[in-house]
Amino acid sequence: MMRISIILLSAALVLSACANAKVNSGRNVEFDGVKFRAKISKGEEREDFAVLVRGPSKSLVGAREAGRYEGTKYCIKNFGTSEILWANGPDDADEALVIVDDTLAFQGRCKGW
Repeated sequence: MMRISIILLSAALVLSACANAKVNSGRNVEFDGVKFRAKISKGEEREDFAVLVRGPSKSLVGAREAGRYEGTKYCIKNFGTSEILWANGPDDADEALVIVDDTLAFQGRCKGW
């Protein structure tokens, strides 16, 4: 009986944590207090991907994390790993970032699978 109570309590805590996440079905993710619209697309090989994040002028820090989030989510979903080899990514210096028409672009490859 105690074991069932612990399992139910754990499940309730996990579900309540999910309810507090700042993500909605429209792919708008909030980072650094700003909601970003991010889109991911796979490359010729499934482990390769590109991420576009709109609105980096609102918060470059937040846009970087929104892009990292989308890449990580893609790799976990498709390969079960969060390891990414970024060709150009969220840890690059500001001057190395690819920003065109207020859209930040990253490219990466899921690794470790």
